Amino acid sequence: MKLILVAMAMALPATALLAAPEKYTVDPSHSQVVFSYDHAGFSTTFGMFSGFEGEVMFDQDRPENSSVTVSIATQALFTGWSARDEQFVASGNFLDPVEFPVVTFASTGIEVTGEETALITGDLTLNGVTRQVVLDARLNALVEDYPFPPFNGKAAAGFSATATLIRSDFNLGLYAPYIADEVELDISIEAMKLN
Repeated sequence: MKLILVAMAMALPATALLAAPEKYTVDPSHSQVVFSYDHAGFSTTFGMFSGFEGEVMFDQDRPENSSVTVSIATQALFTGWSARDEQFVASGNFLDPVEFPVVTFASTGIEVTGEETALITGDLTLNGVTRQVVLDARLNALVEDYPFPPFNGKAAAGFSATATLIRSDFNLGLYAPYIADEVELDISIEAMKLN
């Protein structure tokens, strides 16, 4: 019997033995991009984007074959202070939600660095400029039976990542270097297999 099973496995094409990446849809209610920067040495200022869309094509057996795409509305920026939101989004000094209403990220490669970690390289398009960035990513959780509504019983995955951006690379360099040109990103995503 064992010989028959081995013969059947050898007769299959190699690609048939490998599972294809599975689609996980980003849950906008539990996914955020938090950013922070040094304010002239006096304090650290924080803001966030939330409520965005995206998908993770996740290959559990071969994570390097996975991919991620995300689309974030520029207007989704929130700093906790309305005057700062106005300056960042509506003043024209930084982001331009009319000409560039969406921020996008699309992975171009994944380097697995550990059982639950990887470096995700991708193209970030922000403020009309596309630059390559690298996310230091971690798989936080992977379950077949998500316990919370409205996704009860769905397969789910949780990811986190960090990265550093140079804001002047994206034509957002006003007040640099007095206010730090480096912006730290802290990303957290939940994604569900809906099909």
